[in-house]
Amino acid sequence: MTEGTTSAVEVEAAASADEGLIARLEQEGDIAADYLEGLLDIADLDGDIDMDVEGDRALVSIVSDGNDRALQRLVGQDGEVLEALQELTRLAVHRETGERSRLMLDIAGFRARKRSELATLGAQAAEQAKSTGEQVKLRPMTPFERKVVHDAVAAAGLRSESEGEEPQRCVVVLPA
Repeated sequence: MTEGTTSAVEVEAAASADEGLIARLEQEGDIAADYLEGLLDIADLDGDIDMDVEGDRALVSIVSDGNDRALQRLVGQDGEVLEALQELTRLAVHRETGERSRLMLDIAGFRARKRSELATLGAQAAEQAKSTGEQVKLRPMTPFERKVVHDAVAAAGLRSESEGEEPQRCVVVLPA
């Protein structure tokens, strides 16, 4: 076989590994959904659980048919309660599987809206770095927020780095 070609065995092994990863992430989503349904029952809140797999992590969302205001209590100010619930949910998954989880939790579309805002911020910072030729330092962000900004900067064709110590860690967009 020549360099750069892939054998049928290698393709089959990669497909099998992908299927195994997806099955594991779906299991994480199921465990998280059970945990969160119990939490919603205890808090006497209505919400539906949606599960998905994106890349290498399970995504679990709590959505409401009508009144998202009640679910906003689970988001908290600037997503602080959401972050805590995500960590508790990850611990519940870890307790069941013995594996560290990178599960992402969204409640009432908070993270989806935040992701959109941060992608725009990253694209704007990249444009500023391109036009001025100088690095652009953004405000301190959570790891989730930094990841979204790094992805947006990379999509704009530039590099970015994180600097500082938590909780003051921030993204710096580097000019070309």
